[in-house]
Amino acid sequence: MKIIAIYNIKGGVGKTAAAVNLSYLAAMDGARTLIWDLDPQGAASYYFRIKAKVKGGGRKLVEGKKDLDDAVKGTDYENLDLLPADFSYRDMDLLLDKTKKPTQRLRKLLKPMAYEYDFTFLDCPPSISSASESVFTAADILLVPTIPTTLSLRTYKQIKKFFKDMGFDSAKILPFFAMVDRRKQMHRLIVENPPSFMPSALNSYIPYASEVERMGVHRAPIADFAAKSRAAQCYQSMWDEVKTKLFPHHN
Repeated sequence: MKIIAIYNIKGGVGKTAAAVNLSYLAAMDGARTLIWDLDPQGAASYYFRIKAKVKGGGRKLVEGKKDLDDAVKGTDYENLDLLPADFSYRDMDLLLDKTKKPTQRLRKLLKPMAYEYDFTFLDCPPSISSASESVFTAADILLVPTIPTTLSLRTYKQIKKFFKDMGFDSAKILPFFAMVDRRKQMHRLIVENPPSFMPSALNSYIPYASEVERMGVHRAPIADFAAKSRAAQCYQSMWDEVKTKLFPHHN
């Protein structure tokens, strides 16, 4: 099982949209796919029409008193399950800090799921904390949506520095440009010539598109209601590129 985390310190950069659309495309490929909505706001759960609530809350999951499997819900799509958000996830740092080896905890919790799923996507809240450190340890790759602006690039550099300072594997970090508006000169220049500190940036990018906003109206991934749209095609290109990064010898 490959674990793919979608993460950024900043909110509002397209993390949940990427998690929802990429997990849907993985499932449409025929892969057994799980998405874990780790954000207490529960946007991914909302998009998949599932109530953001876990019986017993996050504490029982983190302590191992409740198997993740027992909290999983089926979505409307074949091969795609969701582990819902819960408002108690806002205390995830405190819950993890009470366990042995907190940074290893998420990987340990997800390990039994490897028998049931090919991919697990983690939709992460915007923070740097014990919970995010546990995500960094668990993930095989960390997709970082980055808006092509000076401040968003600065945030990306902070993430890279944190990885280096804390001894995490920076090779896991795969940034991609999101909310790209090619009418803006800065967006065009940065996307066409990514800065030197982003050598691992994906070639695929996600445009600023009305379809992304309409996900909230349809409560569905873009490819389900606007399959021929440019946004849907861009997510498909990104998923194809991510697969080549995860399985380089299959090409």
